[in-house]
Amino acid sequence: MADDGRLLRDVMHAAARRLLASTALALEARADGANFGDAEVDREARWLVAAVLDVAPGELGRLLSVGYCAPVSTQARIEVAARRRAAGEPMAYCVGTAPFRHLVLHVDRRVLIPRPETEIVVGEALRLTAGHPGGIAVDIGTGSGAIALSLATEGRFARVIATDVSDDALAVAAANAARVAAAAPEAAPVEFRQGADLAPLRGVRARVIVSNPPYIAYSEAAALPRSVRDWEPTVALVAADEGMARYTAILAGAHELLEPFGWVVFEVDARRAQRTAALATMQGYQQIQVVRDLTGRERVVLAQHAPA
Repeated sequence: MADDGRLLRDVMHAAARRLLASTALALEARADGANFGDAEVDREARWLVAAVLDVAPGELGRLLSVGYCAPVSTQARIEVAARRRAAGEPMAYCVGTAPFRHLVLHVDRRVLIPRPETEIVVGEALRLTAGHPGGIAVDIGTGSGAIALSLATEGRFARVIATDVSDDALAVAAANAARVAAAAPEAAPVEFRQGADLAPLRGVRARVIVSNPPYIAYSEAAALPRSVRDWEPTVALVAADEGMARYTAILAGAHELLEPFGWVVFEVDARRAQRTAALATMQGYQQIQVVRDLTGRERVVLAQHAPA
């Protein structure tokens, strides 16, 4: 056992004390209608330490039980992450990673933090294409690469094309793709292209087009939770036309990019799910469905391109 180490339990308790003393976190919890008490502090400290160590909760429990001694370098990483979290920064940015389906992705302030509702979007895209292997899957607005890399590792596509208007986001996604390719060489190849909406996709014929685009209206941005509004990239959050601009642009041109009977799969703001479905109907799509998330909110819109 190294002389300069400290018991991991002590390091975790120090992180918890810093979180408990955080005015920023208390205000964030109050704004979200939550309590930031001892139980929440303990839970956050465990998440933070496990993420920094890159271990599962069960493994963290084992390390604590056997008196694991954290080296100085690990202590420093945990302390830095705890300071950032105490300042109100989202947990995923503090530790630099976020789970998504079967992946653990590196994230920072250049990209949105992947969320559980987006996992449903991927699941629907995989379900719709499961019986028809091959072809191209497209992810518009890839951010960290969460959707594209999940389609590449879990689907049966020949290749995946991922686009984003942000060069910074594409750099994050490409780095994640390199790590995924090293760990899962059997995954479909992923190609990254820069540009907005359908502009980078001329000449593509896709089996499915998937997108979690910006969908918050500019007038709604101020009401977002502080942890989102103050930290995550605005370009990935808000859109014109009361949040509908990206859906309008994609649906208007996707017919020309989809294979016969190919699909568009959108994540949507629950407040605009029916409006998005109606827009797809107006644009001539068929088999339009609205899928609810686990909380019952309308979160995903599916629309099929039927050739004339």
